[in-house]
Amino acid sequence: MIGHTYNCEGCNPFVYSTVHEFNVEMTCTGCSGAVERVLGKLKEKVEKVEIDLDNKKVFVTSSMSADELLETIKKTGKESSYVGVKN
Repeated sequence: MIGHTYNCEGCNPFVYSTVHEFNVEMTCTGCSGAVERVLGKLKEKVEKVEIDLDNKKVFVTSSMSADELLETIKKTGKESSYVGVKN
């Protein structure tokens, strides 16, 4: 969120970001790399992507909706589903 201007003092620019958890059928580093590439195209809309290949989980920190993120992940051709917000 660098370069954004906020109209209140003391506001946290990341307060609206959420960590979303997805199940993604990934079997290798090529699969996880594809997920990283499609999410990387969203640039400043996605703050962080964490991939747990062993458990086939993807955690995305973003202010985007879960539906938007899921549609982006599905562009990899991998079966994907939304789990929920990570606590």
